[in-house]
Amino acid sequence: MSTMTGFDMRHKSRVILDGNDRAGARAMLKGTGFTDEDLRKPIIGVAHCWIETMPCNINQRRIAKYVKEGIRAAGGTPQELNTISISDGVTMGTEGMKTSLISREVIADSVELVARGHMFDAIVGIGACDKTLPGLAMALVRLDVPGVLLYSGSILPGEYNGKEVTIRSVYEAIGANSAGKMSDAQLKELEDVACPGAGACGGQYTANTMAMAMEFIGLSPMGSASAPAVDARKEGIGVQVGELIMDVLRRGLRPSDILTREAFENAIAGVATSGGSTNSVLHLLALAREVGVELSIDDFDSISRRTPLYCDMMPGGRYAAADLDKAGGNKIVAKRLVDAGLVHDEAVTVTGQNFAQAAEDAQETPGQDVVRQLGDPIKDSGGLVILHGNLAPDGAVVKLFGYERQHQTGPARVFDSEHAAHDAVLHRQIVDGDIVVIRYEGPKGGPGMQEMLEVTAAIVGQGLGGTVALITDGRFSGATKGLMIGHVAPEAAVGGPIAAVQEGDTITIDIEKRRIDVEIEPAEMANRLAQWTPKDPVYTSGVMAKYAKLVEQADQGAITTV
Repeated sequence: MSTMTGFDMRHKSRVILDGNDRAGARAMLKGTGFTDEDLRKPIIGVAHCWIETMPCNINQRRIAKYVKEGIRAAGGTPQELNTISISDGVTMGTEGMKTSLISREVIADSVELVARGHMFDAIVGIGACDKTLPGLAMALVRLDVPGVLLYSGSILPGEYNGKEVTIRSVYEAIGANSAGKMSDAQLKELEDVACPGAGACGGQYTANTMAMAMEFIGLSPMGSASAPAVDARKEGIGVQVGELIMDVLRRGLRPSDILTREAFENAIAGVATSGGSTNSVLHLLALAREVGVELSIDDFDSISRRTPLYCDMMPGGRYAAADLDKAGGNKIVAKRLVDAGLVHDEAVTVTGQNFAQAAEDAQETPGQDVVRQLGDPIKDSGGLVILHGNLAPDGAVVKLFGYERQHQTGPARVFDSEHAAHDAVLHRQIVDGDIVVIRYEGPKGGPGMQEMLEVTAAIVGQGLGGTVALITDGRFSGATKGLMIGHVAPEAAVGGPIAAVQEGDTITIDIEKRRIDVEIEPAEMANRLAQWTPKDPVYTSGVMAKYAKLVEQADQGAITTV
């Protein structure tokens, strides 16, 4: 570990700011308001993803203000920078959805570029919406300078007909509306109240899953993520994180010191016990590739098998992220796993405490039932399941809360795009027992591996969630529920077996055996694949084409490599 006494707190910035030959650099920065005193202090990048295209990150400039206060109070000079974000919820079901996963790479690239160019001594990354925290984490790993991640917070749930609602409720209502089960006026009423203000989507969807994972992996201080975006506590948390980054810099603690194999296993356990998003598989695999930790897609299954599901949270359960905060927050989840002996207690965290120490002061609200008591889980294994078979030789991912069926055999209903499948659902062409196959939506084929919440929510909204399964080489929103299997690898665009499935083929899904197979002979599969020809790329220039050329398969985290 690189933590050391006497670490040079200006290990980067003195190169760009000190000496007569750097007078030009200092002159430029004085033009923005910095003083000689400011420029003699450690320079701390404060990177966030503020943007007006969604509620998720709309509060991040305000939070950055408090982080900067903490940095100044602790003897540093903050320099704020802004990167991008794409809203999954806004773009869902359109061509724009394909940009979402790609934005993770752009976030990582842009923060890395600014930090390398301006030689920050340390970085605070403020994220919320799904790809922002993973992108910021990847940037920290590439730079390997002292860093802290801060989640800007979950949205509060809306209320409709006396019940808590989230954005998932709206997408399911679209399906109910198309089936004549909800009027246009009712849909509009729900639309108006589902997202009441700032913050990321309110269940244990991808944003909140990754916020918990970053606490459990050690890059975020334990307990910092739980307060909702609009909660006044976020201001104090921001100041504390600003002060913390100066301490992390003083200790010389780098991301590579924190991100051990044990840290990744702790993060996966957090995802499993909370019923978290399948997107965590992509993001944690990508982060492991960046830091050089050996981690495979099958590790998620083995860790999930041994980790009970303790959290009764949406989409599979009853509660939103704000309810977990009221119950005691992420710390009580961590404490459950510590007390159960299901995590690596000694894994280091950014505060200098180990995992067990960071969870020790958890304050649980008496009588809460968001997180079940020790020894009384919702089910004995976690929510993540990895399947293999002749349809997914390199793996596929499904999230199960516990009530889903364990086996289904049925006819394949094959679609070469998410849009075509969604259109079929809305026109009532999908019936009980069907297994919907959506392909050419993988990392390369999409490109960008778009989410399928629009179609999965429509299936549930039409009352087919208990009888219709879905298989795709794309991915799902953290809000998706039901027997929905994604991340099929290899994808159709590279000639994976999913490209050989034909309309009416019999597919069997067996959760207990961890299998997903199409019932055709190996020789027939080989013959179909021999006759397969790749589709022309959707994009031939620009960022989408670059991504399609460089991206790896889903079982490798859909990370871009050169």
